[in-house]
Amino acid sequence: MISPRQEITMAKFMDVHEGFTGATQEQLAAAHEADLAIEAEEGVHFERSWLDPQSGKVFCLATGPDKEAVMRIHERAGHPTAEVYELEAEV
Repeated sequence: MISPRQEITMAKFMDVHEGFTGATQEQLAAAHEADLAIEAEEGVHFERSWLDPQSGKVFCLATGPDKEAVMRIHERAGHPTAEVYELEAEV
């Protein structure tokens, strides 16, 4: 059992999606909401997403148990990616 003084530390991940060329902020928000609707089923939390509509890239910051859980949520939400990086150092 975890004492009230202990924290559970989840890993952080950054993932990259392709194919969002010309996407709008509203479309990014809809994709993000699709992730949020089911994220708890895998113990994942998507903190934030960024869009570069000219390159068609979307970047998502998430916490979760492992990169496979992040990938499963994105796939189920309709925007799969295999490009997921665990962020092990932060300043």
